[in-house]
Amino acid sequence: MRELMERMGHSSTRAAMIYLRSDVRRRVCSEDVIISPGELVRRNAAFAATGAFAGLPFPTSDTLQVLGCVDSRVDPGDVLGLELGEGVVMRNIGGRITPATLRSWALLGRLGQGQPPRSGHLVILHHTDCGITRLTDYPEQLAAFFEIPAGELESKAVADPYAAVRVDTAIARHTLPPSRLVSGLVYDVNTGLIEIVDPATQE
Repeated sequence: MRELMERMGHSSTRAAMIYLRSDVRRRVCSEDVIISPGELVRRNAAFAATGAFAGLPFPTSDTLQVLGCVDSRVDPGDVLGLELGEGVVMRNIGGRITPATLRSWALLGRLGQGQPPRSGHLVILHHTDCGITRLTDYPEQLAAFFEIPAGELESKAVADPYAAVRVDTAIARHTLPPSRLVSGLVYDVNTGLIEIVDPATQE
């Protein structure tokens, strides 16, 4: 995590990449309801011209895995300053650790070494003003998402991203191999900054 934070500093290389990103990914305004296929092709051409995709190996490194929310304001790659190939990113509602998430990580790991990865760093990224808090009016569906009885929803701390990320890091550490580092971060949608709420135990 320390290396990740240092890499998010103000180096000239990073500044250049941020400039390229800002050219390819312009800020989306509220009135941008529909993006046409033609516009997507234009943006893709701008991306392809950067050559950022060239030479990336498959499978991607299991050094960094990120679990984040599907909220369009919180793209983990942008928020954490990741380039293509630097991390494997998975997203679901709320960026939550669920049985389905754990099954997906285990299956994804078999693409590499033929077995789930036993090392690396898993970053769980929650954020403020998360839409999952609006789903408390639908307890049965929310309980199905977590694969728990509705009466146990309180244990998931859905209304508080800081408490929720601690819940999820605890589950991940209990479930994943001890060699896997697990960190819990919360992104503030108003400031654009992340806070390390639950640091990796080996840091």
